[in-house]
Amino acid sequence: MKAQNKPLITELFTADPSAHVYEDKIYIYPSHDIPHNGEDNDNGDEYQMEDYHIFSMDENSDEVTDHGMVLHQDNVPWVSTQMWAPDCVFKNDTYHLVFPARDKDGIFRLGIADGKKPYGPFTPRPDYIKGSFSIDPCSFIDDDGQVYIYFGGLWGGQLEKYRTGTFDPNGTEPAKNEHAVWPKVAPMMDDMSEFAKAPSDVVILDENGNELLAGDEDRRYFEDPWMHKHNGKYYFSYSTGTTHYIVYAISDSPYGPFTYQGRILEPVLGWTTHHSIVEYHGKTYLFYHDCEISGGINHRRNVKYCELEYNADGTIKTITPEYK
Repeated sequence: MKAQNKPLITELFTADPSAHVYEDKIYIYPSHDIPHNGEDNDNGDEYQMEDYHIFSMDENSDEVTDHGMVLHQDNVPWVSTQMWAPDCVFKNDTYHLVFPARDKDGIFRLGIADGKKPYGPFTPRPDYIKGSFSIDPCSFIDDDGQVYIYFGGLWGGQLEKYRTGTFDPNGTEPAKNEHAVWPKVAPMMDDMSEFAKAPSDVVILDENGNELLAGDEDRRYFEDPWMHKHNGKYYFSYSTGTTHYIVYAISDSPYGPFTYQGRILEPVLGWTTHHSIVEYHGKTYLFYHDCEISGGINHRRNVKYCELEYNADGTIKTITPEYK
C-alpha cells in the first residue's frame, strides 16, 4: 500500500475521507475541495465543494486509483450548493452514497445516491431524506444488517440551530455550563428509503457519568461522527472542532450513551480534522486529512492514512501526526 502519513491523492484537493472495504479493496469516499482565493469564516463558506470522486487502494500496489467524478451537485434536483463530507454503505445489493448539501433554501439536508458498484456510477434520488438535517453523515451497518445514520456539525453545519427540535436560523450554542449540543442518530428503513425513527441524541458522558458540557471543548462533540465496532463494543469517534482533536467514546449500544475515553489523533496542519476507521487484512487504519500540500490553506486539503492500534484494555493509542 502507499506510504503512511503521506498525501494519498495529489492531483486533487480531497478531505473528509470515509473509508470502507469492498471487493477486497479499500474504497475512499472524500469530499473534493475547490481551490479559490476567498477568505475563511465560521460559516464554512470557503468549503465550496460541488462534486465527488471515489478512490481505491489495496495491499498489492502503492497506487491509488481515481474512479473519476461520480456525482455533481447539478445532477441532484434538491441541491443548491456545498456537497460536503459523504459516506457509503452497502445494503440490499446496492451501494448507497450518503451525502450532505444545502437545499434550495440554504438548509443542510442529507441525500442518497444509489449504485451497483462501490465506485459508481451513482444515481441521486430526487429528494433528500425526510426529516434529515445538518452535515457529516456516517452510515454504519451493524452485524444484524441494520443501518444507522449518525450526523451533525456545529457552526456552518447548523446543528445548534435545531436545539428546539426544529430549524431556528437564530439558534446558538448553549452556555458553557450547559450540556453540549449532541450529534444525532437515526436507524434507516430496511429498504433504505427513509429514517425508521426520528433522529435521537447521541449523548456523551464523562468518566463520572455526567453529560459533557458545551464549555468542555477538549472533549465535546463538534462534527465528524464515525462509528465502528471492536470486540463487541461500539466506538463513537468525532472531531472537537475548535480544539482540533479526534476523540472517541464507547458504549454497549449503537444509540449510546457513550462514555468518553480519550484522543485518537492530535491536531493536524489546518483548522479542520476529519477521519474514518477501517479494518483491512487484520490491521486497523485511520484515514484523515490535513493541509500539507497547500501549506495550511484550510480549504485545500489532502487525505492521508496510518495504522491505528489498540491497547490490551480496548482503548486506542493516541496518534501524533508526522511532519518532516
